[in-house]
Amino acid sequence: MHVDFATLTAYQRYKLMASLIVPRPIALVTTINADGIVNAAPFSMFNMMGEDPPILMISINKLQDHHLKDTSRNILAKGEFVVHIADEPMAEQMHRCGETLPSWQSELEAVGLHTAAPQRVRVPRIAEAPVAFECRLHETLETASRHIFIGEVVCLHAQDDLIDTTLWRVRLQNFFPVARFGASFYVRTRDRFAMAPQKEGTESNPIDEIQ
Repeated sequence: MHVDFATLTAYQRYKLMASLIVPRPIALVTTINADGIVNAAPFSMFNMMGEDPPILMISINKLQDHHLKDTSRNILAKGEFVVHIADEPMAEQMHRCGETLPSWQSELEAVGLHTAAPQRVRVPRIAEAPVAFECRLHETLETASRHIFIGEVVCLHAQDDLIDTTLWRVRLQNFFPVARFGASFYVRTRDRFAMAPQKEGTESNPIDEIQ
């Protein structure tokens, strides 16, 4: 079949793209508002964009009458945010952070997550998250329906057993993030396989062995 996107509404295009471009990593983003309240919200229009400088992007939709979500408003005002990768143990809490709450109430308190002190930004990170990227706003792109925030990573936090600091490699056998599928569905990342064979003459490294 062929679908001319010009004949569809924006919402119809969204539903098709968001259910076909999958699985998508999920950014659980913390920001702070003018009153110092920590806001947390998940966004699956998110990905890495480069390593030099180390940048990532999150795309956040505008509300009706071009009102802004709390995350967008806080990033534009403060220029800082923290992106977390949610794993299986905190998946339900991550999902619940997407519920609508008044701006004076922190989603973290509502779902039972806790803050931890940041290193390079003013925005607290989530203690339970296996990975957290502290970011400063690098650039903002704006469309009629969205703000696209490009953040420069200034500090990384990771659970103790996740990174080999000798090789600077991730122990993927200890990492079980969840990803967004279509509609309200998510996927686990436990069904893994390698495509490239081990290069001849190289020794197997335990960090590459996933059971």
